[in-house]
Amino acid sequence: MVGDTDDDIQTRREGGSGHRAVPHTADIRIEAWAPSRERCLAEAVLGMVECFADVSGVRPTAVDRLRLAEAADDDLLAALLDEVIFRLEVYGQVPLDVETDEADGDLDVRLAVAGLTDVEITGAVPKAVAWNELHIGPDPYGWSCAVTIDA
Repeated sequence: MVGDTDDDIQTRREGGSGHRAVPHTADIRIEAWAPSRERCLAEAVLGMVECFADVSGVRPTAVDRLRLAEAADDDLLAALLDEVIFRLEVYGQVPLDVETDEADGDLDVRLAVAGLTDVEITGAVPKAVAWNELHIGPDPYGWSCAVTIDA
């Protein structure tokens, strides 16, 4: 991805995954990467959470499962992040861990969550996923994505 450091490239060559926030005016810009599409989607969620909450040392209080219908990869990325934002706003749940798997074309998601009141808020809580410059796809090291989150 554009802006990869030598450490990021080495990690990706070794099959690693990760995420980072990159500077963006007034919003949150997340980049994520992984060997598979499913892991890349999970990293995007973790990257978004890391931008507004410190979840270190917090234990999950519930595990939620959801299934997202088969869709284009960009649509899956937006739908997954929208679902996380919905759960933040409506149920006050913050994902601490995310697992994603492909199942008959759909995306099965497991979210280990804690209450918003259980985590330290360190930034603006996300409000929406922006479609502008949203993308996910294969790259030379696996998969990568980038998305802007309105905060």
